[in-house]
Amino acid sequence: MGGGRKRGRTQRRHFKQGRENVWKHNPQRPPAGEGGGEGREGNPSWQPFATENPAFEEYYKEQKIIPEVEWDGFMSMLRKPLPATFRINASCQFFQDICSQLENDFRKSLETEVSDEHEEDAIRPLPWYPGNLAWHLNFSRMQLRRNQALESFHEFLKRENEVGNITRQEAVSMVPPLFLNVEPDHHILDMCAAPGSKTFQLLEMIHQSTKPGLLPNALVVANDVDVQRCNLLIHQTKRMCTANLIVTNHEAQNFPGCSLAKFCSETCMDEANLQRLEFDRVLCDVPCSGDGTVRKAPDMWRKWNAGMGNGLHRLQVEIAMRGMGLLKVGGRMVYSTCSMNPVENEAVVAEILRRCGDSVELLDVSNELPELARRPGLNTWKVRDRGSWFGVHEDVPRYRKSVISPSMFPSGKGSKDLEVNTDVVDADMKDSTVREGEQETNIANDDSDNGDKLKTEEKTEVDCESGEAPTRHKKPVLTSIRTEHSDYPLHRCMRIVPHDQNSGAFFIAVLHKLSPLNENHAVDGEQNISKDKTGKLEKNLGSDKVSSEENIAHQQVVDDTNVLNGEHNGGMDSESSKNKNDAKVIGNEAEKGQAGIRDRRRQQNQGRWRGVDPVIFFKDEVTVKSIVSFYGIKDSFPLEGHLVTRNPDTSHVKRIYYVSKSVQDVLELNIKIGERLKITSLGLKIFERQSSKDGSPCTFRLSSEGLPLLLPYITKQILYASAIDFQHLLQYRTIKFPDFVDAKFGEEASALLPGCCVVVLREGHQDIESIATDPSAIAIVCWKGKTNLCVMVSPLDGKELLERISLRYGLKIPKLDKEKPSQEIAGSDEQADCATEADDQECLPESKTSDVEIPDAEEAE
Repeated sequence: MGGGRKRGRTQRRHFKQGRENVWKHNPQRPPAGEGGGEGREGNPSWQPFATENPAFEEYYKEQKIIPEVEWDGFMSMLRKPLPATFRINASCQFFQDICSQLENDFRKSLETEVSDEHEEDAIRPLPWYPGNLAWHLNFSRMQLRRNQALESFHEFLKRENEVGNITRQEAVSMVPPLFLNVEPDHHILDMCAAPGSKTFQLLEMIHQSTKPGLLPNALVVANDVDVQRCNLLIHQTKRMCTANLIVTNHEAQNFPGCSLAKFCSETCMDEANLQRLEFDRVLCDVPCSGDGTVRKAPDMWRKWNAGMGNGLHRLQVEIAMRGMGLLKVGGRMVYSTCSMNPVENEAVVAEILRRCGDSVELLDVSNELPELARRPGLNTWKVRDRGSWFGVHEDVPRYRKSVISPSMFPSGKGSKDLEVNTDVVDADMKDSTVREGEQETNIANDDSDNGDKLKTEEKTEVDCESGEAPTRHKKPVLTSIRTEHSDYPLHRCMRIVPHDQNSGAFFIAVLHKLSPLNENHAVDGEQNISKDKTGKLEKNLGSDKVSSEENIAHQQVVDDTNVLNGEHNGGMDSESSKNKNDAKVIGNEAEKGQAGIRDRRRQQNQGRWRGVDPVIFFKDEVTVKSIVSFYGIKDSFPLEGHLVTRNPDTSHVKRIYYVSKSVQDVLELNIKIGERLKITSLGLKIFERQSSKDGSPCTFRLSSEGLPLLLPYITKQILYASAIDFQHLLQYRTIKFPDFVDAKFGEEASALLPGCCVVVLREGHQDIESIATDPSAIAIVCWKGKTNLCVMVSPLDGKELLERISLRYGLKIPKLDKEKPSQEIAGSDEQADCATEADDQECLPESKTSDVEIPDAEEAE
């Protein structure tokens, strides 16, 4: 197990390195087709980046992923820069305004700009994405950055992406969530979620299906193994401002099983069986070699070799099987990669079907998204290892069988002989052929990669430009004369190739769970695949071990779920005797009743996840009553059981989060079973502690993120401003009461109690009483001081609102006049709170968000 975990960590590192966008980090190297042919002025030593790899071409020609007559068009498209694409958030407040702006302003103004001769429009909706919500630009990201004529549109994209109104994302990356067929009450698991574009897309779907102002019943659990990538995931999803999301930090193949049945006696078993965390939908977008992203990450040309896919195959199978185990009967799982390699794609799907038997079917979704161009999956393929091709596992040399597993080959009942190249391989060839299969060995054992050379077991240097070692043969030799043909309906899978719709490449398979997985459906598992519990049968859903990374982080904590089974944590050998004693004690308590076990479990799990604060239900009735009284929150807004915090000491709580009923249920289950989920973020920040010299009767102010949810239920500390006064507030951020254009508004503001208040734009509404209940109402959080009102939204959000109301009501935005009301607030603490609100550090593990470089979502995808 230890070696497998090390392999998983190093695989993820290579996976991230392999998908770096060199154009972002090195502007001296623009993609082909963007002025790179003649070098750069002032830098005569500059050379354009190579967009070719002979090993890549030979590999995919042999795999026949496309007809030979299309090969030149396929390769030509791969060498072109990727067009920029983005998606509109249909659940955002300004959805209609953004659509109108794109159709009526940008679409017309961009027609005269640089465009590809093969494209009809400079900007157009993607025809296959529902509702015209996704847009394709006839410009690459580099052109958007460097073309002065596109500057205003580029600024629009950056701003709207940052506030969450749009998401910049590669077009093919938007496809997998669409095939999940998400419904408003679904529990959804995104197993490998970072950087979060697909997670954000799933959140859009569940909120779009719910009436404005109401929380959906659905839930999204977004998981990622890497802490830094979890931080990026949190940063991306915070733009959504949702109470229906839980972010977790686990190895996907070891995602914990959360079932109360394991801890209950036989008398309560029926009731406990209902309390288990299963999912209606699972998105299994696994780590992969990423060669489908070569258009936006051209460094892949240099790094690619066939061993990358071979080295990731087993991890992909384990993650997919874990996802299938967590899926409800009747549920749907989408397996996807951004790779074109059948070893990472069809081979994994075939292995899932082989292991699950009649419990799982591969769906034919050819009638869904009919305008999306896709190719059927392959039914036959080969495996390349050390420069040799193999069609069946039996032909793999014995000393390589531990590396090249049977599951990499088509999984049928038999094989048939095919006419293939049967050139004799001489001894010299064996010593000098390609070693790309050794990439797996490097991934598993080598913690360093110099980016130029990769070394094999025999210390043969492999040139990353071609993926091959020096050889006197131009082409590798096929050593296997047999090739398997899969009996599974793998043609139901889909492969998206770049030259069909000017996109990247992607692979998608849609699986439907027909019945529970059980031992009758377990087909001869191969010895070389890890016997990980998470890859086993569904009946063991609740008995998974905590991953190695978590064991290392918590060597002093006894996993009581394992103790109850008489098991010992492999990473805690030094405390084995102590564990035995604890097991006896807990066993005695189990006989006395479940309440004692749960109390002990809570005590054992204090600080269970190092670097991550616990999730605690906020039950300080005095504080809650003061908040309700100060803002006049209606009784119809449910608070009990929906407020959580990350600080065990309620007297020092800084932030209070609101969670939906679905998230509340998961949290309660997680507590009952010993807090097995490592939760790094959840809920919607709704209240924040606020100290003030003005003596506000309420110690908590409203959070801008939670205001849209709470606004219809607030009856006190609320003001209604004209468009001009609302504009002035956003523009100058602090205004004294006599300086408002509407004198009555200034008087009403001065009459409020000191502290936090809400200002609502009343323009465009007939009845003031109904403004707060209107989903389109625009409101901001402010602070009422002794002499003025101060805006408490970030400058970025303030600028976005200012432009929106100016466009909507035809107001002009004058330049800031230094003689206008001062932004300084003398003698109070509110000035500091009017700055950009800091990232919530309580919900982040081990490292701060500010220390993480946050790239564009599209580039991190």
